[in-house]
Parts: sequence; structure tokens; C-alpha cells
Amino acid sequence: MKAMVWTKYGSPDVLQLQEVEKPTPKDNEVLIKVYAATVTIADCELRRMKGSIPLVLAFRIYVGLLKPKRITILGQELAGEIETVGREVTKFKKGDQVFAPCLLRLGAYAEYKCLPESYPVLKPASLTYEEAATIPTGGINGLDFLRAGHVQAGESILINGAGGSIGTYALQIARTLGAEVTCVDSAEKLDMLRSIGADHVIDYAREDFTKNGETYDVIIDVIGKSLFSSSLRSLKPNGRYVLGNPSISARLRARWTPMTLGKQVIIALASYKAEYYEFLIKLMEEGTLKSVIDRRYPLEQTAEAHRYVEQGHKKGNVVITVKRPADKIHNNPLGD
Repeated sequence: MKAMVWTKYGSPDVLQLQEVEKPTPKDNEVLIKVYAATVTIADCELRRMKGSIPLVLAFRIYVGLLKPKRITILGQELAGEIETVGREVTKFKKGDQVFAPCLLRLGAYAEYKCLPESYPVLKPASLTYEEAATIPTGGINGLDFLRAGHVQAGESILINGAGGSIGTYALQIARTLGAEVTCVDSAEKLDMLRSIGADHVIDYAREDFTKNGETYDVIIDVIGKSLFSSSLRSLKPNGRYVLGNPSISARLRARWTPMTLGKQVIIALASYKAEYYEFLIKLMEEGTLKSVIDRRYPLEQTAEAHRYVEQGHKKGNVVITVKRPADKIHNNPLGD
């Protein structure tokens, strides 16, 4: 089978299209014929092996100290069709249309991927494979951040880094919950954010949201770049500051904040619960939640997709189209 193999740590050029052995599912696994995957900022950071020293060290120990060994194919979410099932699998059968997170197994940038039976979710017929592939990262994290922040109807929330995969989902879900939403991101993304429901938008290059005098019930920092103390001052009494990508110092300060300021700092970690998937699918089938897809690339151009994503310009999601089954209808044609 064809796969984009991760040959070493570095630039997008380390991703190379190669022929590799097609995997065989274990007794508790399913083999998925992959039709769509995504490229996220996390994929790019992992490819470069950049980030905080403790996190990078942990990943290098897990993946390979000098180059990828244990995992050689990136990609953390996918959608496709069940090809075969292990002999202990009871939840799925050949031909089922599914989407799934790959979690620490990664490996979505390939024509086939084996995953445990507990990972995939049945794909609704109303969603394309490209749309469904964006749910495990953007949808689940966006929903989890909102629930971690206990967002309620009538509350004002601010999402910092709202224009990416997680932020665009969080914005739309927050609006369905009845919250008033302010979105912070680059100027080129603001029109898109307005189009999917943002009540207010802020260009971070022209305005610092922590200095405009506005306060919020909840601040969700998707990208972990807002200033800790300044963000706390922008919270209302008993406000909640949700960190999706916290630094080590932010994690340490989070322990003391409630005692000193009466405001809550929450470190958000996604939970892949069946009820979360059911909630998201219901909203998508009702038409109140949609997957925002910026660009689509074929598998062989995955390196170009990585190059685009790490520039920070993507609006919503960037999708990799691995295979396009002739007998499946896709609502969104290929193209930018």
C-alpha cells in the first residue's frame, strides 16, 4: 500500500511517499481502507519534534530518539470503510463507513490503517468522509473545552485561536449552547468566523483582548499563547480560564490561582466519549454544526499540506484525500 512515511525529524520534506506492507488486523482490531485524513498543528509539531523540552523528550523516547522508529506514519484522525475485521470484533462488519482517532498510534497518512474496535465510530450517511475525518480532533476537543469550562446559556466567552480546527468547532457549539462568543485570530480568518456565528471578532495583530476593558465568563485558549495573568484579569468574578495547550509554568500557576483570585484555571484534555460523538453527530445532522474545510490535498501532496498548515493560515481544517471511492457521494469536491 502507499503511505507518506516519516523518515526523520524536520521540515515537511521528511515526509516521503513509499510502498509499505499492508497491515493485518489483530483479533480485536479492524482494518480500515482510508479515504480521508487531516493535517493539524499537532501533526506538524510532532513531525518537527518541537515543543517544550519535557514533552519532546517523552515523545522521542516513545517514537525514537534520533529518528522515527516505533511510529513511521503520521496522521491522527481518519475516515474510511471497514475492509476486514478481527475474529473477536462484534461492533463492525466489512463495508461499514467509519471515522476514528488514531491517538498515539497515528498512521492516518496511508491507504490502510488497523485500529482497535473501540476507536472507530459509524459515519452518518449525511456526512462526507472529509467532513467526518475532522471530528475526532476538532470536534471532540472543541466540545471538551466547552464542557470543561461549564459554558452556560447567556454567558460571554472568548476563544483565543478560534480560526483552526478546534476553534471553529468550539465557536459553533458554544452558539448552540446560547453563549455570546468573541473570537480572536488573524485578520484573514475573521470573515470566516463571522460566517459561522461569531458575535464579535478581534484581530490579535491590532488589538490585545486583555487590554480592551472587556471581561468574560470563560476564556478558552486553544493555542496556549495568551498571557496568563492578563487573561485572568479579563475574567469576570468566578470566571473560568480553559487552557488547551498549556506551558509548564501555566500548569504550575493553575494550582494556585483559585486560592488567590477566586477564578478557576482548567487544563483541558480531550475525552473520546460515545456521548460526545453522539452530541456532535446530532448537531451536524441538524445542520447547526459543520466542518470548516479550508483546503484538500491528495496523499502524495501531504508535505505541501504540512507546509501550508505550519504557516498558521489555515481556516478550520486541512484534509488529505487518500482514496476517493467511485461509489460514494461527496458533497464537497476536491480543490482549495
